[in-house]
Amino acid sequence: MVATVIFCLFSLAAASPVINRRVVLERRDVPSSFIALGAAPGTDSIKLRFALASQDVPGLQKALLDVSTPSSANYGKHLTLDEVNAYAAPSAAALTAVQNWLSSNNVNATSTGSGDWLTATVSIAQANTLLGANYQTFQHTSGRTYARALSYSLPAEVAQYIDEVHPSTTFNSPISLQPVVSMPQPDSRHKHKKGGKGGKGGGGSTGSGNTGNGATNSTAADSCDTDVTPDCLQTLYNIPATPATQASNSIAVAGFIDQFAQKSDLQQFLTALRPDLSPQTTFSLETLDGGTNTQGAAEAGVEANLDIQYTVGVATKVPVTFVSVGEQSQDGDLGGFLDIVNFVSAQKTIPQVMTTSYGENEAGLSPALATKLCNAYMALGARGTSILFASGDGAVEGGSAQTCTTFQAAFPATCPYLTAVGSVHGTSPETASTFSSGGFSNVFGVADYQKDAVAGYLAALGNTNKGLFNVSGRGYPDVAAQGENVQIVSGGTTQAVAGTSCSSPIFASVIALLNDQLIAAGKSPLGFLNPFLYANAAALNDVTTGSNPGCGTQGFPAKTGWDPVTGLGTPNFAALKKAAGL
Repeated sequence: MVATVIFCLFSLAAASPVINRRVVLERRDVPSSFIALGAAPGTDSIKLRFALASQDVPGLQKALLDVSTPSSANYGKHLTLDEVNAYAAPSAAALTAVQNWLSSNNVNATSTGSGDWLTATVSIAQANTLLGANYQTFQHTSGRTYARALSYSLPAEVAQYIDEVHPSTTFNSPISLQPVVSMPQPDSRHKHKKGGKGGKGGGGSTGSGNTGNGATNSTAADSCDTDVTPDCLQTLYNIPATPATQASNSIAVAGFIDQFAQKSDLQQFLTALRPDLSPQTTFSLETLDGGTNTQGAAEAGVEANLDIQYTVGVATKVPVTFVSVGEQSQDGDLGGFLDIVNFVSAQKTIPQVMTTSYGENEAGLSPALATKLCNAYMALGARGTSILFASGDGAVEGGSAQTCTTFQAAFPATCPYLTAVGSVHGTSPETASTFSSGGFSNVFGVADYQKDAVAGYLAALGNTNKGLFNVSGRGYPDVAAQGENVQIVSGGTTQAVAGTSCSSPIFASVIALLNDQLIAAGKSPLGFLNPFLYANAAALNDVTTGSNPGCGTQGFPAKTGWDPVTGLGTPNFAALKKAAGL
């Protein structure tokens, strides 16, 4: 059962019912994929994050949509860091009350993000006292263990100021989105690749989008049927090969769970598959939470290499930064998700595009934590960053290993303030990948920008899968890109991989190249993409075949227009460029 917020008051001591009132914020059952092993050792330490209520979330949402909706007079006028903080920061009263409460309990906390997060490392015994909790050790079916509580409470005088304490009742799965690696392919398969390609300019005028792929070089495009490479993607999606020119434009690639991007693998990849680029083209590095990027064949991370090779190798000459998040957070990917968005948001200069190929089951998170993290993406989007996440590789089953009786959604893909990317394969036509996660959120309602698109799909779907999903939820993914037979180099070996983790960096690269041309023309980068994409659905290649089966069903079928397996479709650079006013 998903954690629920309980607004009840109780007294720890009958003799003083007012002074000792506490509010139970959340309570839940043990998830089916975890077992309790007993009380967590009281001397163990735990890093607690206190999410303070922001001053004006509705105001921030309005501001985001105002600068992200093409029909708005303020479209493209992204907010500054100070302007975002005016909405996202807690009130002075909230900050003072919570800090005083923590200090009175001998807890030293530091402020992060917009000041709406306080972080403190305490012992399990302190956490139990502070939160009226009983932290236990729980083991996931993967074997990994976590300290979690089934409920917690706060004093009434501070409960109104705190949205969530993490980790507490969120039982996130440690299983991240990972590419599915097939048998290594011999390097000789690429010997037919030609030498340097001439520039493709800003993409031809071929294809109007939403009617197919519109590629002029059918041979190069059709090669995506067997080997997806930068070359075939450039033809299939009209992506230019000419170098980007704007130094202020950049892509951030998120890395987790000791996935290390290898510079030697990138060099080999570029030599084989982007011979028109210097093999010395590389990426920069940022680290947090003790993250590193260890080099060496034995340290090669398939996911990290994939993400870097299909940003550096597709977004020609756009500066790329690999952000390696360590595991000091003790929370799996969720702690890293919180830390990386707070880290990026605190910078004066932010990336124009950020792509992440990791995620969790939405059902494992408390709604409060999912909402708080989603609001952090809202804040970053308001500043002008296009945030893209892989939709997940579990079709309608999510990452659940158990038999599912209802469809499972993935997070952060269900957050309405980012762009979720599903997968397709083939070229004639492109077809939904069976693993491509998609569906409807059980936490977030349908977003205004997609109401008409979702309503149209539900009408066409009729009674299919009735009762298995939330018909009023935010629909995802938003878009899709190639996600099977994707060629990478990892550990010095060429491999074919599959997954929505392939699709997100590909789509992110398209957006980065659009941003480069927008900035060069004196315009603002695209920022939060979804209002623009849904308003310009014809600029994407509609995918109408395939489905994402699971839970004993055929899942959701791809249909004309938006659908919860391929979204609005795959990118057509030329059509998107025109839609962006270039």
